[in-house]
Amino acid sequence: MVAPALTEIKIPQHLIPLDGRFGSGPSKIRAEQIDAVVRASRNILGTSHRQAPVKNLVGSVLTQLRQLFQLPSDWEVVVGNGGASLFWDAATFGLIKNRSSHLVFGEFSSKFAQAAQLAPHLGDPIVIESAPGTVPTIQQADSDLNIDTYCLTHNETSTGASMQLSRPALPTDALVVVDGTSAAGGIAWSPTDVDVYYFSPQKGFASEGGTWIALCSPRAVDRINKIKSDGRWCPPSLDLSIARENSRANQTYNTPSVSTFVMLNEQLGWMLDNGGLSWCTERTQQSADILYGWATSRAYTEPFIANPQHRSPVVGTIDFVGIDAAQVATVLRNNGIVDTEPYRKLGRNQLRVSMFPAVEPSDVQLLTASIDYIVEQLS
Repeated sequence: MVAPALTEIKIPQHLIPLDGRFGSGPSKIRAEQIDAVVRASRNILGTSHRQAPVKNLVGSVLTQLRQLFQLPSDWEVVVGNGGASLFWDAATFGLIKNRSSHLVFGEFSSKFAQAAQLAPHLGDPIVIESAPGTVPTIQQADSDLNIDTYCLTHNETSTGASMQLSRPALPTDALVVVDGTSAAGGIAWSPTDVDVYYFSPQKGFASEGGTWIALCSPRAVDRINKIKSDGRWCPPSLDLSIARENSRANQTYNTPSVSTFVMLNEQLGWMLDNGGLSWCTERTQQSADILYGWATSRAYTEPFIANPQHRSPVVGTIDFVGIDAAQVATVLRNNGIVDTEPYRKLGRNQLRVSMFPAVEPSDVQLLTASIDYIVEQLS
């Protein structure tokens, strides 16, 4: 039997997810968020970000973030423009005092380490790296290493590996700074283990990129203030003390994407109305159980992350054996099921599936059924 051309494979309608967006960022945006943007177009979009309507919107976002993550009362929510990539640069100016230690296990965790390596005013960072698909172990720094900042990644978006956060005991004054970009809103964490938890809203919060949000402990705020008072030069757009001052006034240093805050505000309300972070994490875990359960039960698939404890509940990576995953992704895309391709630099024969809170677990189930159908047609 000759396999049909990829363009000829039509997935039966009853197997197609109701929403076919499975991208790991930008991710699926709920229709209610777009409705909120339409409503905002009448009185908020196109108005000054220094006036009450927009400042009230930003204030609502900050308040709801505090509620979602159940932050202690003395923590601060700091926001700025530029996304998590810009925050790495800002952190080299405003959070790392002298020397940092980085756990690297994929593309995005490596970029923060590179930023610290290139910063001329910092000492060479310690970089503890493990192969993609694994998670390195936090190593407590010796006192003579002069480590003042541990830089961790909660969820490596490029590989679908997730790490358990914990605070090293030494040095006692070291900050724990965590990239939560793809984990935030979908994986639980405790403020006792972290000093800065930063992310962008285009993944778990189903909004747009170009904004960074940092949840900061009093220790982190003290570090920002100390570095500032010591006179280290910093461009204003990267100055975390300026970002903090503006955030206290419910605004950003320079003009933000107001529609991003509108969609984020709507998504946060939806999350809180449904039960908060515990509801979100139960939902992502349900989707993950479906995806990984399916992958381990098929002869032609297996989870890329070998250790089940490190398999992300928000970004699933599935290797294919004897089947061209690129062909599967092409057929999915031809049928309106999009963004299942793997991270480009990883170079594996796999699919990558987002399971952020906005993604319906039932759609993940239908996605696996669609893949089974495609494999049957290709075989």
